Amino acid sequence: MGWRDHSTPSRQGRRHHAGPSARKRMVVVVGLLGLASLGLIARAFDLQVVRKQFYQRQGDARFLREMEIKVSRGTIFDRNGEPLAVSTPVMSIWANPAEVLDNAERIPALAKALGADPDTIKQYLEQRTDREFVYLRRQMSPAAAQSVLDLNVPGINGQREFKRYYPSGEVTAHVLGFTNIDDHGQEGLELAYDDWLAGKPGAKRVIRDRMGHVVEDVEQVRAPKPGQNLTLSIDRRIQFLAYNELKSTLEKSQADSGSMVILDVKTGEVLAMVNLPTYNPNAVTGSQPSQRRNRSMTDVLEPGSTIKPILMAAALSSGKYTPTGPLIDTTGGHWFFQGHDIHDTHNYGLLSPTGVITKSSNVGAAHIAMTLDTNLMYDTYRAFGFGNSTNSGFPGEASGYMQVGVKWRPLEKAILGYGYGLNVTVLQLANAYATIADGGVMHSPTFIKGGDNDAKVIIDPQIAHELVGMLETTTQPGGTAAPYAWIANYTVAGKTGTAHKASVGGYSKDNYGAAFAGMVPATNPQLVAAVVVDNPRKGSYYGGLVSGPVFAKVMAGALRLLDIPPDNIGRWYVGGPLQSPDGLTGSKPPTAPNIEDAPGEDATP
Repeated sequence: MGWRDHSTPSRQGRRHHAGPSARKRMVVVVGLLGLASLGLIARAFDLQVVRKQFYQRQGDARFLREMEIKVSRGTIFDRNGEPLAVSTPVMSIWANPAEVLDNAERIPALAKALGADPDTIKQYLEQRTDREFVYLRRQMSPAAAQSVLDLNVPGINGQREFKRYYPSGEVTAHVLGFTNIDDHGQEGLELAYDDWLAGKPGAKRVIRDRMGHVVEDVEQVRAPKPGQNLTLSIDRRIQFLAYNELKSTLEKSQADSGSMVILDVKTGEVLAMVNLPTYNPNAVTGSQPSQRRNRSMTDVLEPGSTIKPILMAAALSSGKYTPTGPLIDTTGGHWFFQGHDIHDTHNYGLLSPTGVITKSSNVGAAHIAMTLDTNLMYDTYRAFGFGNSTNSGFPGEASGYMQVGVKWRPLEKAILGYGYGLNVTVLQLANAYATIADGGVMHSPTFIKGGDNDAKVIIDPQIAHELVGMLETTTQPGGTAAPYAWIANYTVAGKTGTAHKASVGGYSKDNYGAAFAGMVPATNPQLVAAVVVDNPRKGSYYGGLVSGPVFAKVMAGALRLLDIPPDNIGRWYVGGPLQSPDGLTGSKPPTAPNIEDAPGEDATP
């Protein structure tokens, strides 16, 4: 029995010490859990407190984006509130190349919706996988863009933008210019007033999902400032009149180009400015640079006989001449001066200074020029703006060219008297006549309604009044513009000009510029216009016959539209009685000379 007693306690002792008790195991588990909890708390503290900014920046970098808030460009109105340039909402489609390529099987459907080739799109994206933003197509119509977005192709998104639209199309193209695909002005007034019209885009922070879609607007970073509207001095109705008449004349005469500028005499505001050929600003890519040129502002021409009123301003200012005397001998119609034949189309004999204007005598103008002080003549030409910019603010405006007076040789001075040897723009020519019309006060031309433009006195008001009277004779029977520039019930004062065009080695014998510049009503001028038709090939090439009728038709319409009262009710040139100083003389207008025999200003410098 002794061996049993000894063996049993030994087995019990071994079982008792075989492992830790339940209490100890509990302590261990609780300890481990406590340590884990402390670790989690420490990690949470590290993430949410110690390194919070770092991880927030990392998260923002993946999902938070700063987006530009597009703004609408300001609307351009004509002087009567009619829209000339408006911005319409469009949609641009952009892509994240990497995301789209991860779903390459969707590219054919995407390409079909975009109207593009699938392989071209795929290659385009593969070349730009290092980017997160590339445009696939700009300025789609909202409906077409939505059909693309409805495909739900990963990585494809839309961006709202604005596109410029010009309701008047080619009629106002040269004045307004156009914008590029990013809605910034490229030419014309769109460029000149780009900062005013464009506004300032805003910015906001947004959260995007993994598909690139905006799921939340976080905050506005910068408030958008929409573009400001601009009201022009242009009258769309008169602009259309000028465009239609000039276009018709160019087609009939088969001319190369033409320009017309109409100014408000009292303010210098540009009421119309038209050039042909022209272009459609809504489809600029199909146009040529020559079509986009605003010839009234950028092209220069020798003014020919339209310069003679400026010569007369110098002559009257000198005290040597009055409208009626002294008489100038133009007998024979030729003056051989320093080996050069200055000639007229007819032998006018003795002419008064007014007669030189009426008949547009080059011989008479050259004689007058040679009697004037060179500095006086030069200063007068410069005072009327020739050789200087008009300061209209229009981009690319030419200053023209006139040599300084001290370098004038006698022959140069003589031919400057009838409009050769200097270059002017159509706007400069119109502005010079507006200065005469407003009593010798020159206004800087402006395209802005109510614009604060400079005004300065150029010549004595009495001299300006006399010049208007002299210019009125050109539209009366026997004048170079009669009856082509007549306007029923209104007196017209103006001047024709026909100039040979310069060519290599001299002047072309059969290439002319036909011009007319004038003002209405002559008794109280309100409107001035200058018309130039370049190289008419069919019919007459004289300024009175080619450009005079354009002036008359356009200004007749403008006078009606602006409700300017007639100043010559007694003398009706169309369908009514005529009046002489002695009273009514009948209802038949004076007989106009045949085109072949019409007085002209043909001159070979």
